[in-house]
Amino acid sequence: MVRFIELEIWARWIGKGAVLLLLFLFTLNCPGQNHESKKQKVGLVLSGGGAKGLAHIGALRVIEEAGVEIDYVGGTSMGAIVGALYAAGYTADQLDSIFRATDFVNLIQDNLPRNAKTFYEKEDSERYALTLPFDNFKVSVPTAFSGGQNIYNELVRLLYHVKDVNDFSQLPIPFVCIATDIETGEEVVLDSGYLPQAIMASGTLPSLFEPSSIDGRVLIDGGVVNNYPIDKVRNMGADVIIGIDVQHDLSKRDALLSATEILSQINNYRTVRDMMEKSKKTDIYIKPDIEAFSVIEFDKADAIIEKGVTAAKEKLEDLKEISSKGTVVRNPIDYKGLNDSITINRLIINGNNQHTRGYVKGKLRFNLAEPITFKKLQQGISNLTATGNFTTNRYKLVSNGPGEDLIMRLDETPNTLFIRLGAHYDDLYKSAAIINFTKRNLALQDDVASFDLILGDNVRYNFQYYVDKGSYWSFGLNSRFSAFTQDINFDLIRQNFDVPFGTNLNNLNLDVSDFTSQLYIQTVLREEFAFTLGAEYKYLKYSTRTIEPFSGVEENLTNTASDERFYFENGSFFSVFGNLKLDTYDDRYFPTRGLYFDGDMHYYILSSDFNQNFKDFSISKAKLGAAFPIFKNLSMNIETEGGFKLGTSGVTTFDFVLGGFGTDLINNFTPFFGYDFLSLPGNSFVKAYGRLDFEFYPKNHLLLAANYANVEDDIFRTGEWFTAPDFSGYGIGYGWESFIGPIQVLYSWSPEANNSNFFFSIGYWF
Repeated sequence: MVRFIELEIWARWIGKGAVLLLLFLFTLNCPGQNHESKKQKVGLVLSGGGAKGLAHIGALRVIEEAGVEIDYVGGTSMGAIVGALYAAGYTADQLDSIFRATDFVNLIQDNLPRNAKTFYEKEDSERYALTLPFDNFKVSVPTAFSGGQNIYNELVRLLYHVKDVNDFSQLPIPFVCIATDIETGEEVVLDSGYLPQAIMASGTLPSLFEPSSIDGRVLIDGGVVNNYPIDKVRNMGADVIIGIDVQHDLSKRDALLSATEILSQINNYRTVRDMMEKSKKTDIYIKPDIEAFSVIEFDKADAIIEKGVTAAKEKLEDLKEISSKGTVVRNPIDYKGLNDSITINRLIINGNNQHTRGYVKGKLRFNLAEPITFKKLQQGISNLTATGNFTTNRYKLVSNGPGEDLIMRLDETPNTLFIRLGAHYDDLYKSAAIINFTKRNLALQDDVASFDLILGDNVRYNFQYYVDKGSYWSFGLNSRFSAFTQDINFDLIRQNFDVPFGTNLNNLNLDVSDFTSQLYIQTVLREEFAFTLGAEYKYLKYSTRTIEPFSGVEENLTNTASDERFYFENGSFFSVFGNLKLDTYDDRYFPTRGLYFDGDMHYYILSSDFNQNFKDFSISKAKLGAAFPIFKNLSMNIETEGGFKLGTSGVTTFDFVLGGFGTDLINNFTPFFGYDFLSLPGNSFVKAYGRLDFEFYPKNHLLLAANYANVEDDIFRTGEWFTAPDFSGYGIGYGWESFIGPIQVLYSWSPEANNSNFFFSIGYWF
């Protein structure tokens, strides 16, 4: 009995020890006062909203200053762009600097530098006010306002340091964005691939940008289906969600004044309804007050960013509760600048079914396996875009040894036939309307055929066929007919042509007709100069009704009893020619920077010899110019030009004649302020020109111009070209860059002639 009691006491002591042991072990494995609790994972959700998305940047600055470390980022549209850059390692301050310095209007409009275009493309783009696809005899409209190429170029540059990261969870901060399948309307989650492509697809606003294609799916703005991807960020592992909402609320009836605003309101029904639930799921919900801004007001970046700062500061205490100790320190990304170099080792081209590799490579204008700057790469991509032969160019840069592979997936424009329209008025050709038909890939790869029919006071036409071989020799065929009528001083005619004896006139009405056809080859020298060699046939008629056909002179063989005209020239000329041209002006009509050179020589070897005075001769001429800014909105354009005739031929039809205003005068007619058209003749001349251009309001110009010249026969032989100018003229005017082309009004005068003129020009010259 005693032994039994002892065993019971021992059992009780053993049980208490076991319990104490278990409690001790449990304590070791549980957090206590001396152990830091597990850090909460913070997710960041950025909504879409166009220009309003710039408020994300201001809010991010405050989030960083509050000491909050972001573990996951998800966004849509503009939220995807800002979020991807942040996830790739950029600090809020860097994003602030980048976006404030970005010209979004220029990027969105895909305004390409003029020097991205070939000389053929320059002329083509500066002639028509409207271009529309024309297929199966039906006129259609473009699928989008912009291809988004400029924006994509910038994204490739800014994200160059993560170009080889295909899994977005491996970025410095894991990232996800949303796009919409345009065919099915399904939500597409983009968490892998080429990052610039993914965020470009997420931000492809319908009708503004061309749809993107990824893995066989055609994608548009993710805001159509999910403009605030909170659930995707939560699923990544976020414990706490910070959300920045820049979406537009429903508008009142008095704000719904256009079709665009009504369509936006319809799309916002679902978005606003969804946000009622999503905002409740957001732990720290930041809603900037940006109702006063539209989705396209990128020019108000400063004000929008500050709205983001203000809204985030209202949540500062909440942010500090989930923050780390102190301000978050992120090492700024040393991102590639435009002048930093990269090396393209290989060029891989896909999708160029209608264009040769040589054509594409020639447009890029850089050599493989040689260092080039990002600016050079972007210039090459712009050259391709400027052709209009490709809808999008979503290229990739992928590491390959010490350099990169440039992988290009070209989407060729499905429409190859276009109709183009324009209108023009000037004091020489008078009123005119142009209708153009352009066909690409007419007979060969890389070719384009264009026909202009010009109707108005003077019916004209212009036909061009050009085969562009890029870096190789290209070739083309031009044919044109041009005509105008002008009252000129009779002394000018007397100096250049035989006139009936005894004719005594002050002025004469001259009709000029010019039919010209050229066959030529062309190549590009040092990427900027175009060198052209060719042969030309020209048929010229200079005639008048002012003089009777048989007024005291021997019968002109072309005049018959039924012909009421007197002909000064009515013959054919055959020549060979060479031309060297450089044109880096940023604008044809109002250049503010760039260089210009045009050197031309024609050697006339055969003629039908209407006036029986033909001997072979040559005409050489050159023009050199420069444009440069002086102060903000004030620029200077200076040019000098000259020409001369070599040979003893009595043909005066190709002499230089100065006077008037314009940019598209035929043969050797040369503009000169202070004198009317066709006023100052001679077989040689020199001219200097200068113009101040003050853009006092966007696209509005105040113009002050002066020009000086010597023009006479053989001034280079006599030394007259180097003396004080015999002729001068001055002008003051106004220019407006309108949607139909430049509109210019100029008043000019000359002190020598005591003469003044008004010149008007409306629309592109053609």
